[in-house]
Amino acid sequence: MPTPPSFPAGAAPATFTRYQRFVAGLLAFLQFAVILDFMIMSPLGALIMPALQMSTQQFGLVVSAYAFSAGASGLLTAGFADRFDRKKLLLFFYTGFVLGTLWCGLAQSFEALLAARIVTGLFGGVIGSVVLAIATDLFAPQLRGRVMGVIQTAFAASQVLGLPAGLYLSNHWNWHAPFIAMVVLGTVGGLVIAWRMQPVADHLAVRQEKSAFLHLVHTVAEPRYLAAFATTALLTTGGFMLMPFSSAFTVHNLGIPLERLPTIYLITGMCTIFIGPLIGKAADAWGKLPVFLAGSALTIVMVLIYTHLQAVPFALLVLVNVVMFVGIFSRMIPFQALVSSVPDATQRGSFNAINAAIQQLSGGVASLVAGHIVSFGADGKLQHFPVVGYVVVASTLVAASLAWRVHKGIQQRSAAPVPQGVAG
Repeated sequence: MPTPPSFPAGAAPATFTRYQRFVAGLLAFLQFAVILDFMIMSPLGALIMPALQMSTQQFGLVVSAYAFSAGASGLLTAGFADRFDRKKLLLFFYTGFVLGTLWCGLAQSFEALLAARIVTGLFGGVIGSVVLAIATDLFAPQLRGRVMGVIQTAFAASQVLGLPAGLYLSNHWNWHAPFIAMVVLGTVGGLVIAWRMQPVADHLAVRQEKSAFLHLVHTVAEPRYLAAFATTALLTTGGFMLMPFSSAFTVHNLGIPLERLPTIYLITGMCTIFIGPLIGKAADAWGKLPVFLAGSALTIVMVLIYTHLQAVPFALLVLVNVVMFVGIFSRMIPFQALVSSVPDATQRGSFNAINAAIQQLSGGVASLVAGHIVSFGADGKLQHFPVVGYVVVASTLVAASLAWRVHKGIQQRSAAPVPQGVAG
């Protein structure tokens, strides 16, 4: 297999190599596995809560426990993230993630599921940062919009393939079945990584700081990274506040039968799986920031519409869901491409690990807050869901302002002389 390419500053390859296409697909699969593991909790919430006699607060804790443990592990490993071959680092955490998912599938109580989600988060929370570091190492800035578009199709694929399949398995057996299926699929993916993926170790040729702790501190304390970290925290709010309770809202408030939930996820995912790469291409062609701002505006409108829905026709609900996810994708993809140009080459691993940790920690807080905002009324409906929408809108507006600052900082740095040997 060809040696993985590395790009000097200023290089501008127009197309992916054969190996890059393979890596992009593999990274998308890894994102698929991690995202599905988190997202499956949302549609299964309507089954898990009554099966384990959990309140909305307890379910919010189960969701946020994964996020908090993932954030903690990201911070703990950030200082070491640039000291190892990224392939070896990826295999270590991916193995722990698969074992944690197996524990989730075997859990029989709220306490057992909570512990399993903590362990899964400890390993799974680092995978996303390693994936982004690998993507940044192997793809030049001019290709990152497209590769992020490919990687983020994992989000849509989890809806097209994962969530409907998970709901099908849970409806025909029980809620444990989807986790067991993810373990089987994840094991196959781990074998492919070990067999076909080449080492990703070019960053080891660059002189590293002797102290892992100082490496972490210097990355956290770098002033030009702060706006990027803050933007990531706010972008996470929407998903972690809306998604854990979306299935309960759909079933109990909108009157959609539980059996029709897979159809909603299937149609939404089929649409967005094609939209993701197009958004990536648009970000490369028109600019990351303009696409991000357009996506923010669309997200605001659709979140307000979605959280205020009452009993609506099934087709209208699907349409609202699809357009809302177009807005969400139009923020996620360009921002990930934009933020990939922020860290220095010697800090990519630690930057992405910290960024992922912040994402998870802020998501955990958001999930806990949402769990305390919403509650089930005497009529069985989810109450105060529109309040969650207002919080998401506010976070979206602030995130848009911060993303503009990140973009401005990248432009100013690009205009300055680039030290010899530093990659973009």
